[in-house]
Amino acid sequence: MADRAPPLWTAQDIAQAVEGRIEGGAFAATGVGYNSKEIQPGDLFVALKGARDGHDFAAGAFAAGAAGALVERPVEGGPCIVVDDTLRALERLGAAARDRAPHVRRGAVTGSVGKTSVTQAIKAGLDLAGPAHASIKSYNNHIGVPLTLSRMAETVERAVFEIGMNAPGEIAPLSRMVQPHAACVTTVGPVHIEAFDDGEAGVAREKAAIFAGLGPGGVAVVNGDIVWEPQLRQAALHVGARVVTFGSAAEHDARLIDFRAEGEGARVIAEVWGRTHVFTLKQSGFHWGLNSLAVILMLDALDVPVELALQALAGFQPLSGRGQSRAVRIAGGAFTLIDESYNANPLSMTAGFTNLAARDVGRGRRVVVLTDMLELGDQSQALHAGLAAAIDAAGLDVVHAAGPEMRAMYEALRPERRGLWAATAAELAEQVEALVQPGDVVMVKGSNGSKASLVAAALADLERRLDLSEG
Repeated sequence: MADRAPPLWTAQDIAQAVEGRIEGGAFAATGVGYNSKEIQPGDLFVALKGARDGHDFAAGAFAAGAAGALVERPVEGGPCIVVDDTLRALERLGAAARDRAPHVRRGAVTGSVGKTSVTQAIKAGLDLAGPAHASIKSYNNHIGVPLTLSRMAETVERAVFEIGMNAPGEIAPLSRMVQPHAACVTTVGPVHIEAFDDGEAGVAREKAAIFAGLGPGGVAVVNGDIVWEPQLRQAALHVGARVVTFGSAAEHDARLIDFRAEGEGARVIAEVWGRTHVFTLKQSGFHWGLNSLAVILMLDALDVPVELALQALAGFQPLSGRGQSRAVRIAGGAFTLIDESYNANPLSMTAGFTNLAARDVGRGRRVVVLTDMLELGDQSQALHAGLAAAIDAAGLDVVHAAGPEMRAMYEALRPERRGLWAATAAELAEQVEALVQPGDVVMVKGSNGSKASLVAAALADLERRLDLSEG
């Protein structure tokens, strides 16, 4: 019989780390969670107070198999550790996980676009090099980062953490919590600009704060092609970090020489540390040329050889809602659906249009379905309207849209490009049969909060409807 893995945390370890008291007996936890609907048997349930009080869901967590709970007041159903503040206790538990495993090489990733995909691609490379750990989903905020740290086992050799923000002052504390050996800014763009009086400059300043957690000798991986590179570099040098850059110019440590979309993927030629590499990706978007170089430099900083990085990139699949592509059968043929429905901002929209323009559509059309971009403040109308010029430059054939903000883009379009517009994504989703034709390549993109995923799901469901009609 195989030996069981040691528990992630014992009740005594937790109590010591969070300065709490044990009530109801000892226990051992194999995981940590705060959503009672996602609790797995053996987890420590953390009763956080937010829009709803997590203590009200402790009974459900115990019913799902929670081994114990971290609470501010005793609860029924199982043993618990009582503290004054459960969020602060979660932070302390994450710090304890970090400190008890000083051998772990840690990386951190932020950026206006691409941070989740880049983080997961780095994780794919870390997995090839040994036991690894990473953020799941987009667990990148004041809850997600300490939660991810608290889930890190002592047996891990390398880890990577995604760090995000919605407002000024959020990234630096999270970076200091992680204390990364390497940190990356994928790019900077007009995202969350409503939170900054100086717009994109404020976003750049906040993204640069990821370097605050680096110690002397840490590695800062910077996109050398963006106008904010000097500010990012200065922030890294201020903490004594070593700056390495990726981009398209000859002076960069990782230089993109050529990127060519091939089928559902791409072929890349790049020079890394003076050596030329030719490799393939399962991603067809041009932005993945630079993303792949960020991944390679981060893995190098975490002691993963370039050869393993290229192997990981070759097998890395697009994440859900972030560029997944599939053929969907409909009456008379099929169309290609590119699902970019998870998130959107002016930078990623323009990149998406460029990528779609590069696709071979034969006799079909290049079609985009767009929903509102969010958190753009008083620049929202202008930034939405400005997408029309990028659509013209890409030469796209048909544009469907949903949402009050996208109305500005729709009205700025040339009439021959206008497809359907609806007040909401749900209303547009009800009309999906009118959005596509056989042979089309269709990209769906919008902010998650504007429900672009409803349209993507409805388009994908057209094949099931066809099967039912044929049956």
